[in-house]
Amino acid sequence: MRPTPATASVPAIDVDSVTVHYGDVLALDGASLKLERGRICGLVGMNGSGKSTLFKSIMGLVKPDAGSVTIGGATPAQARRSGVVSYVPQSEDVDWQFPLSVQDVVMMGRYGHMGMSRRPRKADRLAVADALERVDLNDFAHRQIGQLSGGQKKRTFVARGIAQGATTLLLDEPFAGVDKRSEATICALLKGLAADGATVLVSTHDLHALPDLADEAVLLMRRVLLHGSPDEVLRPENLALAFGLDTATAAVMSAAEVPA
Repeated sequence: MRPTPATASVPAIDVDSVTVHYGDVLALDGASLKLERGRICGLVGMNGSGKSTLFKSIMGLVKPDAGSVTIGGATPAQARRSGVVSYVPQSEDVDWQFPLSVQDVVMMGRYGHMGMSRRPRKADRLAVADALERVDLNDFAHRQIGQLSGGQKKRTFVARGIAQGATTLLLDEPFAGVDKRSEATICALLKGLAADGATVLVSTHDLHALPDLADEAVLLMRRVLLHGSPDEVLRPENLALAFGLDTATAAVMSAAEVPA
């Protein structure tokens, strides 16, 4: 996953003055963000602050009214086609009744490597097996995806990104509703991927765990209010700006999990 010299100076993610409306609702208002390779960035903000819209804008699933997004210098559509970006959505964005096994979901990450036939080759099967082993889901490979626990579902989508060989990973609330084992497994995986040169953007309500997970953090309220170290972002006076709280309440919140 290490970048080549030709791409090392290009930001892994470059969001430039992105504005998004849903009808009359302003979801993002001139949001700008640059992330470098080999880093984990935590995305912090209250519900309705635009976190999911930011992810979808980066993925090209939402077209901005203004501004632009590039991933490693490429458009979101180009990045998706080349397999360099992977997205782990919130649980409510997935049809868990669809008749796919865990192995099927992870194999989707290999589609870009298969050509038009979509027939898995030995290299694809090996990549899927390795990804399932890394997320500790070997024993669940043939289970229907909807039958998994919340943490296992999240780990399945992380495995898809690993099998895909993505160098940029976006995770929208990956720790919501997961057990501690899954949370620890996902955190260790993300740190390992970043150490190998991947860029990880992860939204989370668990502010207490953020300094241990992330190298940097972003405070979002439709636009980027602050981008700095986790300790800086989590200062009560800064959280108060994003959550509309007094400083004393924000101080208590910074030591606990933000309610969804």
